Amino acid sequence: MKSESVPVGSALLALQRATHATLQLIAAELVDLDLTASEINALANLADGQGRTVSQLGAAVGARPTTLTSVLDRLERRGHITRGTRAGDRRSVLIELTDSGRAAAAVIVRTLTDIENRALAGLPAGAVVGFYAVLDALVKDGA
Repeated sequence: MKSESVPVGSALLALQRATHATLQLIAAELVDLDLTASEINALANLADGQGRTVSQLGAAVGARPTTLTSVLDRLERRGHITRGTRAGDRRSVLIELTDSGRAAAAVIVRTLTDIENRALAGLPAGAVVGFYAVLDALVKDGA
């Protein structure tokens, strides 16, 4: 039985390089939306139509609520989101997409899906499953 070779080097550095290249590709393909990577991330995480509190959205995008505030300010100024109160809890701010936000989020999701499909098309299913297992392990470890 032939043993598989393990790439030499840091998996985290490889992930960082892949992330950088992917963010550049996403920015290039979504240049017409005139959004930052953080704004794209926020809209993509709201694309399912479910409103989220700032804390929930922060956890989804991997940012602290205080860091997310400026992103939300820009998205609100552009008319992509609204901030309101959650029914029964006036202290919680609920972030929801507007019509223009839903349209932008739909373009983002289609583009991300297309990029992912192109990148993973030639890989065996087991490699993709393993990739997701590595990502899950890194998230759980807090890396």
